Amino acid sequence: MASADRYRPEKDLGILFHDVQMAAIFPDSKTFADCDPLESAEAIAAAYLREKEKTGFDLYAFVQAHFRIPAPRGGDYVPDTSKSLELILNEKWDYLTRSPDEQHAGSLIPLPYPYVVPGGRFREIYYWDSYFTMLGLQVSGRDDLIANMLDNFTFLIDTIGFIPNGNRTYFLSRSQPPFFAAMVNILAESKGDAAVYKYLPALLKEHAFWMEGASGLSAQQPAHRRVVRLSDGRIVNRYFDDNPEPRPESYKEDVRLAAGLDGAAQKALFTNLRAACESGWDFSSRWFAVEGDLKSIITTEMIPVDLNSLLFHLERTIARLSNATGNQTQGMHFDSLASIRRQAIQDLCWDAGRGYFVDFHWPSATRRKAVTAAGMFPFYFQVANPEQAAPAAAMLQAALLQPGGVQTTAGLPGQQWDAPNGWAPLQWIAINGLRQYQQQRLADNIRSRWLTLNERVFKETGKMMEKYNVADLKLKAGGGEYPNQDGFGWSNGVALRLLAEVKK
Repeated sequence: MASADRYRPEKDLGILFHDVQMAAIFPDSKTFADCDPLESAEAIAAAYLREKEKTGFDLYAFVQAHFRIPAPRGGDYVPDTSKSLELILNEKWDYLTRSPDEQHAGSLIPLPYPYVVPGGRFREIYYWDSYFTMLGLQVSGRDDLIANMLDNFTFLIDTIGFIPNGNRTYFLSRSQPPFFAAMVNILAESKGDAAVYKYLPALLKEHAFWMEGASGLSAQQPAHRRVVRLSDGRIVNRYFDDNPEPRPESYKEDVRLAAGLDGAAQKALFTNLRAACESGWDFSSRWFAVEGDLKSIITTEMIPVDLNSLLFHLERTIARLSNATGNQTQGMHFDSLASIRRQAIQDLCWDAGRGYFVDFHWPSATRRKAVTAAGMFPFYFQVANPEQAAPAAAMLQAALLQPGGVQTTAGLPGQQWDAPNGWAPLQWIAINGLRQYQQQRLADNIRSRWLTLNERVFKETGKMMEKYNVADLKLKAGGGEYPNQDGFGWSNGVALRLLAEVKK
């Protein structure tokens, strides 16, 4: 189905979508965005206009009559906590796997192959989550499912032009942290490079998406979509979103936040909120001009250290596979791009005074003060120099290490991607970034703290959580627009991978 023909609830339902979301008949704004219409959106919208002024009209009853409301799946799933965590997590892959024949109409974009969802309110595949899920699938011997998910992402690149945030039509204006190359390399670890040569065209399209508009940048127009031109002519990347409107899945929250702003300020706010969603860190004071003030969000003004490290890895992967398939010219080109980007990350993001990688604010040409777990990405993807490892490890230990693992930010509380929360993907990046630079003792310490927390919460609740409070082990993680979810794909994947290491 062409993109223009897909059901877009926020567009196709007209005033009905606005009224349902602002009436908050569902506690979670995402629920209505995920409802499947039982007839054409045009017919439902027309029926609403006819009926809504009638005496006794019940909006919730109208929605029930015209939509299939997504039901929680697996509510009766009760794991046997007498079993080992490792055994339970291996069993949960089937619980979290969705197949093509389960996909209904509505905002979900059907995919041709089975895939793993995070769980809870997240009923679709998510881009960067899937990398950390695949780490566990690899340990479980599920290379078949890894390949299926890679083929689904290739399908999205070929049909849409990029990998969206998730396979929902309301995600079609943004992506997520570009882990596709890292996913390809997981399969290459198991099957060898020859098994992943077929993904090279998709990797090239992925790179083209992130670099779109780079050739047209100038001193007068230094930024376009996801590319930014530095004063010396080098090109680096930022997060962005192409649709400056309220997010359908968080509609009432965005509308309320933007109340009182003029049209231009509202568009800027919506763009920056959505860009933070593309970052995966939605939300964090990392992106704010004023600490703790979501309204001050300026995501598009940042050169994120993690994003550019990921794109360095993408360029290196394209170079390696190009050379392996006989295209040395292309290989040399992407090696050159990677070298330029590596130096840019070093120049912009390494804070020698603090001995740590930080984000760069490009309009003011200054480094950000916030110390965050994103500063370990240059170590994970081998952008960092060996002499940077010891000071970075010391900063990580002093500012981010907590009893349960690595917290997301140093201070900056309030949002779900702030202290005191810890997230599985950032533990994995920190642990393995440290390992690659011979900081084994700290890496093992983080692994031990994180697994101990995972296992304690699982024994108490029977659940693996989306995020954890790593500072106070008696409290749950908090913050954000929705309750802490369980399931949970990337927590399961990272835990399985780390548990497998402990057994060796």
